[in-house]
Amino acid sequence: MRRGHCRLAPGGSGGWGRLARASAAAYDGGVCGRFSLATPAEQIAELFALPEPPELAPRYNIAPGQAVLTVRQGRAGGRQLVWVRWGLVPSWSKDPRIGNRLINARVETVGEKPAFRSALRLRRCLVPADGFYEWRQEGQRRQPYFFSLPDGGPFAFAGLWEHWESAGTTLESCAILTTTAVGVVATVHERMPVIVAREAYEWWLDTATPAQRALEAVQGSSPAAALQAVAVGALVNNPAHDVPEVRRPIG
Repeated sequence: MRRGHCRLAPGGSGGWGRLARASAAAYDGGVCGRFSLATPAEQIAELFALPEPPELAPRYNIAPGQAVLTVRQGRAGGRQLVWVRWGLVPSWSKDPRIGNRLINARVETVGEKPAFRSALRLRRCLVPADGFYEWRQEGQRRQPYFFSLPDGGPFAFAGLWEHWESAGTTLESCAILTTTAVGVVATVHERMPVIVAREAYEWWLDTATPAQRALEAVQGSSPAAALQAVAVGALVNNPAHDVPEVRRPIG
């Protein structure tokens, strides 16, 4: 498994760790601002047709600015796993902190935005997950909810990635596409991440597929309507809490 040039850990130290904490704080309760990936590596390898299982530790509270696993189409034709920073930094940007504002890309306008246009044509990826969180205002508090497939299995968000360089520093980063919420998600939030059906993986990853056709493919076959929701505790509000208990139902 190939790793990108960013080597980030949740809540890590140093400059990138500070960026991760700032980005996560800015997006608490935002659209697709947290997700989990605690699925065994063997299941991930099977879902994405990988030659071998990746080396993965379970993560329950993945936040913007942290390292996330992505799946790309390799140059030799096979699929490739790459770690990147969540929060897309366009190649032309002078300041990588712009990524704090670019964790998501709206599917309706992604082809029009300078930050995303090139990546939509040439650098599409999948972001493995097995659940995500959204928040709903309930009285005086924001109640978090965890969304997953009925069997708890893994799935993939539609993503875009970019390569950035400046003064000898390189960074690979990504954004997750969002769309109008459907099903149970719509009862909590008006937006949700674009979930790609397995049969559409190849359409999305293959940059020979025109951008508009790729967008149609991932939207037209999404399993999002099958998601289920459970209310979870406030522990998830802090991205430093990366433990199984953040997904535990309450009530």
